[in-house]
Amino acid sequence: MSDAGRQTEPFLDGLRFGEGPRWHDGRLWYSDFYAHAVFSVDEGGGRRKELEVENQPSGLGWLPDGRLLVVSMIDRKVLRQEPDGSLVVHGDVEPWATWHANDMVVSADGRAYVGNFGFDLDAAFGGSTDVIRETSLVRIDPDGTSREAAADMGFPNGSVIFPDGRTLVVGESMRGRMTAFDIGDDGSLSNRRVWGQIEGVAPDGCCLDAEGCIWVANAFGPEAVRVAEGGRILERVQTTQPCFASKLGGADRRTLYCITAPSSLSHEVRDREAGKIEQVRVEVPGDGLP
Repeated sequence: MSDAGRQTEPFLDGLRFGEGPRWHDGRLWYSDFYAHAVFSVDEGGGRRKELEVENQPSGLGWLPDGRLLVVSMIDRKVLRQEPDGSLVVHGDVEPWATWHANDMVVSADGRAYVGNFGFDLDAAFGGSTDVIRETSLVRIDPDGTSREAAADMGFPNGSVIFPDGRTLVVGESMRGRMTAFDIGDDGSLSNRRVWGQIEGVAPDGCCLDAEGCIWVANAFGPEAVRVAEGGRILERVQTTQPCFASKLGGADRRTLYCITAPSSLSHEVRDREAGKIEQVRVEVPGDGLP
């Protein structure tokens, strides 16, 4: 059912560029690239800084023992926060990441699947000669061992893991599609297939709901769309500016939080606090990971 008339409501402003929203311990967590920090927010909008990441934080997740993992974009690493609050290197996304590391989903058994840009986004869209290139999705096991999980990905971005832990779906922003894999007992990926080609959408941060549909932020437009397997758009939610991530949260997981910004180009947003988190209530609650 199309729902093009729905609009978000304000939740939080003052972000530079937000990414990686996660609902954890009753709070919405998110990274802010250019504030170089991870924040969390309660349902009333009360915000606190959780930690600082010098080389730009992005994707977030938690190990089974509760320790936080955070992507460090520029140096292409995943960091782990120890119980004393210190940050240590958990795993390395190089040599497979060919530009900044980005979003991440962490499985229930602690395996992290990490995407990366694959190319200089600012240069490619800012008129230089840099080209859009394919890259790899990287897997980091709980012991920190890194390996290529899947090659030939078109900007692997937001990802979800279904509740049974057996299916991973990854948004390929530059191909306008969601790509699915079977997850093996050892975390390996197989049976690659197109879960859904989404017309007019550049998939960014996403989240799964209890009916097996995925809310996908559209990096090329001011909206988040609810997509069924096969690529059919069931609902649209309009945001006030381009939408780069979405997450179902709140106590009942029926609040869709949308992270928005005027642009994804760093020179246009890094020195402005024009980013926002917007919200809208939905009928079907969230499920799966993240």
